[in-house]
Amino acid sequence: MKILVVDDERVLVKGIKFNLESEGYQVETAYDGEAAVELARGGAFDLIILDLMMPRIDGLQACMRIREFSNVPIIMLTARSEDADKIVGFECGADDYITKPFNILELKARVRALLRRAGMAAQKEGGGRLTAGHITLDADARAAWRGDTPVELTAKEFDLMELLLRNPGRVYSRENLLNVVWGYEYAGDYRTVDVHVRRLREKLELDPASPAYILTKWGVGYYLKGT
Repeated sequence: MKILVVDDERVLVKGIKFNLESEGYQVETAYDGEAAVELARGGAFDLIILDLMMPRIDGLQACMRIREFSNVPIIMLTARSEDADKIVGFECGADDYITKPFNILELKARVRALLRRAGMAAQKEGGGRLTAGHITLDADARAAWRGDTPVELTAKEFDLMELLLRNPGRVYSRENLLNVVWGYEYAGDYRTVDVHVRRLREKLELDPASPAYILTKWGVGYYLKGT
């Protein structure tokens, strides 16, 4: 597995690189947003760890540019803990978010979780195509369509949509979705789920303002309308 670590704090980058290499990962590094985009474009990375505040272009802009050509899982690092910053990070396409200072064991656990979901999905039982009306997912190829139009989903967006498609009619609370899709307690930040659901509706529903399949059970959570 090949990981790109991008942060302008060189000591931090060195520490993350050392710890990830000790786990057996190949690690490349960069120190600004422009370099991150160029490396991501030219390298076959399995995951990117991207700092929010960097020179040249910041992590949000770098994330958006990377999302134009890649669905590689992205973990965003930041020294700011405001919820608004997390929401913006997810809006820009990040799959996970961790606030500095952090425990390196937590970072490694999140790296493993994202790689497991993104890299092992094609091997798991129950692959094949999943459909609901005009929405189609190919669980083996990790590909999605709205009608005949291919749609790019991030790793977390795909995992969330696949869960709903495999369980039509089942209502999931935000807490359940955090535990199942993210794989750990996400500090009660249930708006993380709301952001990802909104992005799925924008990408997959014909009318995001009046969704036909990715529905809300008010006061409970979300579910997929069966067909």
